Amino acid sequence: MEPLAETLRPKTLDDVIGQHHLLDKGKLMRKVIESGRICNMIFYGPPGIGKTTLANIIADSTKMSLHKLNGTTATIEDIKRIIDETKSVFSQNGILLYLDEIQYLNKKQQQSLLEFVERGDITLIASTTENPYFYVYPALLSRCTVFEFKSLKSEDIMEGIKRAAKKLNVKISGEALERLALGSNGDMRKALNNLEFLANGLSKDKRTINLDLVEQLISKANISYDRSEDHHFDNLSALMKSLRGSDPDAAVFYLAKMLEAGDLVAAARRLLCSANEDVGLAYPQIISIVKDAVDTALQLGLPEAYLPLTNAAILIATAPKSNSGCVAYNAAIADIRQGKGIGVPRELQNTHYDGADAKVKGQNYKYPHDYAHHWVKQQYLPDDIKNHKYYKPGDNKFEQANKEYWEKIKK
Repeated sequence: MEPLAETLRPKTLDDVIGQHHLLDKGKLMRKVIESGRICNMIFYGPPGIGKTTLANIIADSTKMSLHKLNGTTATIEDIKRIIDETKSVFSQNGILLYLDEIQYLNKKQQQSLLEFVERGDITLIASTTENPYFYVYPALLSRCTVFEFKSLKSEDIMEGIKRAAKKLNVKISGEALERLALGSNGDMRKALNNLEFLANGLSKDKRTINLDLVEQLISKANISYDRSEDHHFDNLSALMKSLRGSDPDAAVFYLAKMLEAGDLVAAARRLLCSANEDVGLAYPQIISIVKDAVDTALQLGLPEAYLPLTNAAILIATAPKSNSGCVAYNAAIADIRQGKGIGVPRELQNTHYDGADAKVKGQNYKYPHDYAHHWVKQQYLPDDIKNHKYYKPGDNKFEQANKEYWEKIKK
């Protein structure tokens, strides 16, 4: 029997729930789809939010021959087999390859896929739950347009549940509807699967789903912690700001809230981020300490993971603070984005690539370890920004000591 989520899969753009930033009337992606001129695309976002559905709709609307592969099992031979179908009358409108979980293809496989894309043998729509800028081969990425799909909001999930409830001929109370939507964590497929499970447990003469039934199905973590988009990120923000604001009590509270929901990975990431961003050079050793705590927590798993993570949160909140590294980086990035700092000073260039004129050019690099205190004055930044200062030591013991040390040497 076909799953409910598959039976109710939208067939047209107007049937799609959510993704308003992409598919509402007047939005660029909708205009492209309606024009029929489909380009290579990458859909990026969590599971159960409509990536596969949209690929199906595109294939139907353009009359292209749709073929689906999954990056966990696909081979280049599979793609070559699909390419052979371009010779078939059934593929006269072109081939649309939907490649799910593209991040699981290795670099060599992605390079081979690039050849087919460049020749126009296929139109590629790839999807991934991971950031494509980290996992997709740059040359392939440059030939695709990336669209980010967002987790569905609770009201979107509730709309999908209402449609499905009519299909199943069941009623659902308002409280049960809201709780079922929140428990899906923005995943429509999960919500519909849960609804179908609940409906299967109803008798023929009693077709109403109430809050008690939903509570029996959904885990405590989903109930006690609202994982809808806004609230989830509000909690992450509150944890970070409590750590940064040196409030150990609030930091422990928001950490406990996340761990109670089973959100171990996100909590660990926030602690690692805060140790680097908010404490940083005021107490450099904290970075390795928090990293060890996170590693221990991931090995322990829940519920015991709270032990090292709570210690790490209190340590971060009570440690001296400095964001001088972040400030320095942001200042450097600002220059780069304005097109400043083009080129590398001659004395810093890689001599391995010098040609026959190397002696004429002359690198004249001064090796610092050959000089007193392992330092010698020479230019490191490009000419147009050679006097720019990005790093300004924070007003803490560690950075001020380093500042004093280098001022004595460089005077």
